[in-house]
Amino acid sequence: MIHGMIRIDGRKTNEIRPIEIKKNPQKDPAGSVLIQWGDTHVLCAAHVEEKLPPWMMNENRGWITAEYNMLPGSSDKRIHREKSRSNGRTHEIQRLIGRCLRSSVSLEELGPRSIIVDCDVIQADGGTRVASITGAYLALQLAIEHLLKTNKLKKRPESTKVAAVSIGKHNGQILTDLNYHEDSRAELDANIVMNERGEFVEIQGTAEKGAFSRSEFQELLSSAEFACQKIFEIQNHYLNLWNLK
Repeated sequence: MIHGMIRIDGRKTNEIRPIEIKKNPQKDPAGSVLIQWGDTHVLCAAHVEEKLPPWMMNENRGWITAEYNMLPGSSDKRIHREKSRSNGRTHEIQRLIGRCLRSSVSLEELGPRSIIVDCDVIQADGGTRVASITGAYLALQLAIEHLLKTNKLKKRPESTKVAAVSIGKHNGQILTDLNYHEDSRAELDANIVMNERGEFVEIQGTAEKGAFSRSEFQELLSSAEFACQKIFEIQNHYLNLWNLK
């Protein structure tokens, strides 16, 4: 694996962009964060509903789901608002976020309630879904803290941190955390979600041009593991800063 190549923004091949997270930029949701991942900025807000979806009415466990949206000014060309049902890409991304969040928390310990996490992309420069997943986990933890402080939960549900990163191949090099310039030109593009135990939650990948080898796939996974460990350290920093254990 070659790490010496310098990219368009000055990073090495295995280097993630700077990540900064702001707590509760919105005061009304149970928990919210603004994750600034390079020039990709996503507002993640977790809302609690003391009810379950109709198809879960007789179950004694919780439900976590997500909605995802790109605001009109988030890209270089205006993105049209989705006035009715979401398009295929949006639907796929919000289902991905929901699956990842449900894998991170004991739904049985959450109790019969729903948490909906809205992920709104304010500014996009590649990696919007991985930033949404990484930020949504923190917004979810803030919402759980709110439930504890309001005595709606007696103890914190067992949870495992989840984080995600994009990995791709550009000009024959495996790159970590693609920005839009790299993503739009990538020969291989993958989004990988992991938990803090080192397990893979989800792997999405495709060869945009041609195909990729088993050795490239192994390098891709190794790069994702290295990057996610860095992201978990960042999540831990903010959880400790906010006194969330």
